[in-house]
Amino acid sequence: MRGVIFDGKQTQVVDDLEIRDPGPGEVQVAISAAGLCHSDLSVVDGTIPFPVPVVLGHEGAGIVEAVGVGVTHVQPGDHVSLSTLANCGTCAECDRGRPTMCRKAIGMPQQPFARGGRPLYQFAANSAFAERTLVKAVQAVRIPEDIPLPSAALIGCGVLTGVGAVLNRARVDRGDTVLVIGTGGIGLNVIQGARIAGALKIVAVDSNPAKEQVARQFGATHFLTSTDTVKDILPTGANHAFECVGRVELIRQAIDLLDRHGQAVLLGVPPSTAEASFLVSSMYLDKSILGCRYGSSRPQRDIALYAELYREGRLLLDELVTETYPVEDFEKAVADAQGGRVARAGGGGDGG
Repeated sequence: MRGVIFDGKQTQVVDDLEIRDPGPGEVQVAISAAGLCHSDLSVVDGTIPFPVPVVLGHEGAGIVEAVGVGVTHVQPGDHVSLSTLANCGTCAECDRGRPTMCRKAIGMPQQPFARGGRPLYQFAANSAFAERTLVKAVQAVRIPEDIPLPSAALIGCGVLTGVGAVLNRARVDRGDTVLVIGTGGIGLNVIQGARIAGALKIVAVDSNPAKEQVARQFGATHFLTSTDTVKDILPTGANHAFECVGRVELIRQAIDLLDRHGQAVLLGVPPSTAEASFLVSSMYLDKSILGCRYGSSRPQRDIALYAELYREGRLLLDELVTETYPVEDFEKAVADAQGGRVARAGGGGDGG
């Protein structure tokens, strides 16, 4: 089967991938569509260290082909959106409703793929840039069949991360003010999460002025090309500031632009050794700096919720899919994503 692999030096589209049958508690899914997320590119450029060779992709949706022993919540033919969270479901963190903190879901990549007899790693417990993938049962969330699979694919990462950061981690409330730095796929979902939460003012900042129209479409009340004039709109600062780019100087700006009792939520991923600074004295006004993994999500609950919000017209998904590519055009999709020409690059049909 076809798929996109990274060998530590280059990415390539191959057609000789193999995948094992599902074992107990596993689900095999035929991928119908997959989104190209910045995290995939971060593996390629080394920002996110990951063992190689690896099958890329982690934002996918498709149709269940086979299930292993003990899987009862999905069956062959079901449409599913895939999460990247292979949590165990039995540890203390899972029991507390914090599956993103499950220690068995981090840093233990499996090797369900093979090529020429050599095993390949699975990225983010998902590897959606393949015609078929294998996930733990908890990662496959059944969705209504009337949701287009290219749109449903985006729920599994960008929506869970962005909307989840607003609703689950920051807990933005009605009337709050929100600053969003960076309006890529994650930033747009933060914006619409803030809109859904009832934020009064949502200030989007992006150096690319061409992003204004889509930012406002998703719910931004104001758009700026730098943070220099944020205080003109929010004189006392923001209740919540989300950094969605992954640059330490922007993290500092997010912190500096908080109002009293404000929260800076870090979503962008800088290099693993990056360090950021802030004025300690400014924190004594009850400000907080919050890390956020995967939107502090509970995917079996949240994906179903977001699917219903989409069906009600309150959550935008189709609008995130600004371009689709066959898997053979992976490099073009990467170039367009890096050039800021798409909100989210998606792959349709076989292979993601």
